[in-house]
Amino acid sequence: IELGKQVSDEILADPKQYPVLDRSKNLAIYQYVERIRDQILATGKIQYKDQFAWELKIIDNDSILNAFVTPGGYIYIYTGILSFMDSQDELAGVMGHEIAHADQRHSTKQLTKVLGVAILADAVLGERDAVEQVVTALFQLSFSRANETEADSYSVEYLCQTPYYAAGAAGFFKKMEGQPTPPEFLSTHPNPANRVKNLETQRGKLECSGNEHYRAQYKAFKELLKKRVSPFKPVDLVK
Repeated sequence: IELGKQVSDEILADPKQYPVLDRSKNLAIYQYVERIRDQILATGKIQYKDQFAWELKIIDNDSILNAFVTPGGYIYIYTGILSFMDSQDELAGVMGHEIAHADQRHSTKQLTKVLGVAILADAVLGERDAVEQVVTALFQLSFSRANETEADSYSVEYLCQTPYYAAGAAGFFKKMEGQPTPPEFLSTHPNPANRVKNLETQRGKLECSGNEHYRAQYKAFKELLKKRVSPFKPVDLVK
């Protein structure tokens, strides 16, 4: 929990690299995504629901197709990935997947392997170099196939009791696989060929009845996203 807070502070302190959208100026955009987060948290399936922060930040960068959650449940989603998706169930599936990584403490365990306990302890204590190493490692973190399968399964389980098509992440991964170059999300999330099939198989096993994609609502959200108030003001021309 403390590590996640340190990472959050580091990201917010570097608006040039991580231009976070101001919630007060983009309230409707945040509320749309936060409602999906809240639907997942309300399923009763999140073991750290009341312990983790589950704060959500949207990073204004259309060229990056990525989303990640730090230890302690700080959620970061790039405008690039929000613009890339086509339906609300896809976003819910991806968010469920990321929330599962945090709730199952996958990122904490992987960071311990990559950096070691000493660096993580220094980061918790606020050592700047250590915190920077953790932030960098989070962006490059690769989860094991077992971690990915588990996160996918939890994503389906979270959405199973909602009106969503519970394998919503499958639609997202199908579109990802059609890209000419692998986006950032796939570089940090290994994507075996049978992943879409696993998601849809899990939906069948759990007998999920939800079928809603909410494409029209998501299309309206993407139009709203185009009108967002950027964190940066245009540079005045020198006369």
